[in-house]
Amino acid sequence: MSCILSCIFCTFNYGKISENLRQLCGNCTKHGIVLRGDNVQKLIYIADDEVNIRNLVKAFLEKEGYRVEAFETGDLLLKAFDEKACDLVILDITMPGTSGLIICTKLRAKSGVPIIMLTAKDTEDDYISGISLGSDDYFTKPFSPVMLTMRVKAILRRVELDTRESKENTGAVIYEDLTISPGGMTVHCRDEILNLTKTEFNLLIYLIENKHKAVSREELLNNIWGYAIAVESRATDDTVKRLRRKLANSNVSINTVWGFGFKIGRAAGKSLGEC
Repeated sequence: MSCILSCIFCTFNYGKISENLRQLCGNCTKHGIVLRGDNVQKLIYIADDEVNIRNLVKAFLEKEGYRVEAFETGDLLLKAFDEKACDLVILDITMPGTSGLIICTKLRAKSGVPIIMLTAKDTEDDYISGISLGSDDYFTKPFSPVMLTMRVKAILRRVELDTRESKENTGAVIYEDLTISPGGMTVHCRDEILNLTKTEFNLLIYLIENKHKAVSREELLNNIWGYAIAVESRATDDTVKRLRRKLANSNVSINTVWGFGFKIGRAAGKSLGEC
């Protein structure tokens, strides 16, 4: 019980993490809180100007076996990424120097690395900006480091599965006016290349594979983001919004099934071959 109380304390207070607290958190496996896995080879970069948050997140992720490097600014993270790419980025929006949103844009221009955004501002503009620029998920402070760790693990597990499936599947998929190469992770709308993030690509493929039915948000969270439990996330809706914008000149439409999820189909008023 003392272990659980300590985790709750550090989750909401971001206090200094003493060695005793680290040891207490290490016992959380008894209560099913810490998720262990084969994460030794995974490298995660964190950028946040609040040292307590950096240390807290770093401690939880290292307990899971991840290698973690923490930075005070996004500029330092970007420099490190240019020298050595990582497997996942956790990026605060408001930091000294370059904004986290701009860092996200620069990262996305050169890599499909998963990005989780952090912010102290619970505003719609920040959320929409982060998702629109290509981040994979979003946390508003204060947040639970346990939930963040679970999201990290789910995203990286999904990336591993996608990489394995892409190597196995080299045949092109044609749907309406889209030509999709799973192996190369590319999408063409006739002669136009659509610049999709890894998450957008996986979402599009999954909807096409299930084109004859409506797909629930829970199913998407489980199969695209890898969340095996019910979590509160707006990632599905905002990734769909972003994908819709990129499919604006295509015959393909992603329709909302209110109160349930989404269904892919031909855009109303368009005929086959019209792009």
